[in-house]
Amino acid sequence: MDMKKLIKTAGPIALLFLLLFVLEKTLPTTSMLFVVLKKGAIYALVAVSMNLLNGFTGLFSLGQAGFMLIGAYTYGILTIPLEAREAVYQYFDGGIVSFTVPVLVAIAAAGLVTAVFAYLIGLPVLRLKSDYLAIATLGFAEIIRAVFQWDKLGPVTNGSNLLKRFPVFTSTLFPFAVAGVCIAVIVLLINSSYGRAFKAIRDDEIAAEAMGINLAKHKQMSFTISSFFAGIGGALLAMYQTTVQAAAFRATMTYEILLIVVIGGIGSVTGSCLASFLFIACSEWWLRFLDEVTYIGAFQVPLLSSGFRKVVFSVIVMIIVLFYSRGIMGTKEFSLDALFRFFKKRFGKTKKEDVAG
Repeated sequence: MDMKKLIKTAGPIALLFLLLFVLEKTLPTTSMLFVVLKKGAIYALVAVSMNLLNGFTGLFSLGQAGFMLIGAYTYGILTIPLEAREAVYQYFDGGIVSFTVPVLVAIAAAGLVTAVFAYLIGLPVLRLKSDYLAIATLGFAEIIRAVFQWDKLGPVTNGSNLLKRFPVFTSTLFPFAVAGVCIAVIVLLINSSYGRAFKAIRDDEIAAEAMGINLAKHKQMSFTISSFFAGIGGALLAMYQTTVQAAAFRATMTYEILLIVVIGGIGSVTGSCLASFLFIACSEWWLRFLDEVTYIGAFQVPLLSSGFRKVVFSVIVMIIVLFYSRGIMGTKEFSLDALFRFFKKRFGKTKKEDVAG
């Protein structure tokens, strides 16, 4: 990579982290902006991992919440301090795990354990196609959620009780750094020969097989890798929420991730990232005022009450889907070069018109 290309790649990333650092030093820690940035970064990673499977390989899976659950529990179990285990596992005699590992090791372990589960689940379900695959993976996600709340596994998972007191992050830089590295790895994979094989399977399985692509092997690889990064996303979500409980990882979470992928554009990494922050900003921040009862003198403003925010958000989603059927980005990727070319083209036209005038 030459120096010019390195600057184009590393420059915006460095500016982003510098901006985050400045924001943390100037804004109060309770600002809703940090909620959007932290949760948006986590959801961006999970959405891109889902896009790798659904958008680039053409496998319709709905098991993302289950894989996030495995990652979250793995991280929590491995990082709860020894002196806190007695209090956390108070109903199970302190649990059976008697060691802790460093945070980064636990995050990596969260991805690896999730990948192992995904590999085993993928052996039977990846023989299915389309809606049947979606239903099967959704069913496995619900089974995982129920099993992790089983009292027989309480000495490990703490049953239906909360896992807590594990290390969490306070800086916005941490989830951005971890999610950024993971998304960069996914992009490299998509642009590799394996990524081209995934796209060939998505476009036409028969043609891909005729070209010598092993369908079973590559589907299993895509499913396992996608789940690996979903597990890391689950670990980051556990750190963000400060507690872990299986009941929170419902199918609704998977639908939210799928919605982000569709809004951003199925087959666009940058689309998934942009849609993640827009989704979190709308649902957690910008539309919150719609849930507040408002009075003008003695007159109550109609409709403004608890739950109206969700109605407005649903209407916005419907409008986006109707007018942007392929999502915000479609299958395209956002880049600074494309942005510069756009402005240059617009500026160039204006300049020519001025000369002609």
